[in-house]
Amino acid sequence: MSKELRELYDKLRAAQSKAQDLMTKNGVTEEELNSAGKEIDQINAKISVQKALDDGKTFDENGNKIKEPLNKPKHKSYEDKFSTLEYRNAFREYCLTGKMDPIIKNADATTTTGDAAAVIPTTILQEVIKKVQSYGQIFAAVRKLSIKGGVSVPILSLKPTATWIGETTPSDRQKTQLNSNITFSYYGLECKMSTSLLTDTVTLALFESTLVDLIGEAMTKALDTAIIKGTGSGQPLGITKDTRIPAGQIITLAPAEFIDWASWKKKVFAKMPLAYTGGASFYMAHGTFEGYVDGMVDKNGQPVGRVNYGIIDGPQESFGGKTVVQVEDDIIANYDDAATGDVVAILANLNNYAINSNLQLQMYRYTDNDKNEFVDKAILIADGKILDPNGFIVIKKGAAPAA
Repeated sequence: MSKELRELYDKLRAAQSKAQDLMTKNGVTEEELNSAGKEIDQINAKISVQKALDDGKTFDENGNKIKEPLNKPKHKSYEDKFSTLEYRNAFREYCLTGKMDPIIKNADATTTTGDAAAVIPTTILQEVIKKVQSYGQIFAAVRKLSIKGGVSVPILSLKPTATWIGETTPSDRQKTQLNSNITFSYYGLECKMSTSLLTDTVTLALFESTLVDLIGEAMTKALDTAIIKGTGSGQPLGITKDTRIPAGQIITLAPAEFIDWASWKKKVFAKMPLAYTGGASFYMAHGTFEGYVDGMVDKNGQPVGRVNYGIIDGPQESFGGKTVVQVEDDIIANYDDAATGDVVAILANLNNYAINSNLQLQMYRYTDNDKNEFVDKAILIADGKILDPNGFIVIKKGAAPAA
């Protein structure tokens, strides 16, 4: 993407944010709203032209002549400098030896006493994100945002209702209010790597593959854990730590209730608001599903936790018509190992949770003077929060009855 096109997209986001702010304010005139809309249309038109120029075209999508030569030499800013072979080789050299090539310094580097930073090449970043989405079933299910940190984001908290009207009596006009907000912060997620592992990779392809595996696995576990039980201090606020979830949707099941279908129907399924049932799935540890849910039967002896073996995708677990996503025990505790009061399952559509990130990883190298060694680490700026707390059911392990 060219520099000019990136700047236009930045202007478009700013204009859209401005228009959104106007819609939430009282006393805004129709002229102000129309002006904001025209500004967005004008920027979109410029984006269309710039895209055509970047592709070397002389006519835009409407057939209008673009006042630029067809074979205009592309300036370096038109290229993604972080994906070029030159930059990738320089980045590899930086990770292996600590030597910072001028191409990295000029690209985006911050040097302080004892450490230096380099932007991870785009090709590696794209593979890392694919790995994270492939490995992390929880991260893959949440909503991904890329907005500026520190900005309050309005959440639609009031839904309009329909009213019956007479022949001459109109219904009252309802104004949708965006009066609930959340703010994303800047939290750094770091992944430290062994220099010895990196130095053992010789070719560029092998080096990049090793880096993707190291970062992907580490980031996946950290993101999944934060989404479920992040403290909100220096990291995203996890689902199980968010106090905005209604008290009536935090369910405690005693041991006898946990294996009883009627208890699940009354205390879990019935507590999920109807509007949020679509797309909701269960998230629980493998041992919890296999040991307690899969063998559960209803009052007629029919199994309720069915495992259907598909031709292509293999086992597809479900419980009460809801997909069951199995996670590691360190993310959601296995029922047998959980203490009384621990969360053992979650029912939710994770699209109601958002991870906000610039999705630009950076690699740092610094010297640990205490251990006399180099340390390499990748860092990602991200934050996460529940967007709508009404769409979550949290199930906890209850105490066994006294003997």
